[in-house]
Amino acid sequence: MLLGTYAPKLDDKGRVILPARFRDELAGGVVITRGQERCLYVFPEREFGGFHERIRQAPVSSKQVRDYTRLLLAGAHQERPDAQHRITIPPALRAYAGLERELTVNGVGSRAEIWDTETWEAYYADVEDEFVNVAEEVIPGLL
Repeated sequence: MLLGTYAPKLDDKGRVILPARFRDELAGGVVITRGQERCLYVFPEREFGGFHERIRQAPVSSKQVRDYTRLLLAGAHQERPDAQHRITIPPALRAYAGLERELTVNGVGSRAEIWDTETWEAYYADVEDEFVNVAEEVIPGLL
């Protein structure tokens, strides 16, 4: 399981060193793709396979499903960490997420998210009060 928040840097070649705590989980390969709120999702390759299978079950007759699938998969990039535990983020994905040098990498269970640090801090400030003040069940069966 991928958990925690880390602050690696993006190098001049578009590479980022994976957090040490994520390395075993991601060593077999990753799929990097567009996330929501302008971050990138980084799935372990095997986890992405299951995720993709659930997407395939959605009705292709739905325009919303087609749009979501196109944007998610068209920008997806498979990558295997190198000997220094780095992955390369393609230019198009870096541009999508507005990634500069300062990054925030969050573990969110089954995937990691890569954020431009300034974007992450603004997002966090915006939703923290909502999180603290949740007064109803957000995820069925939880809390």
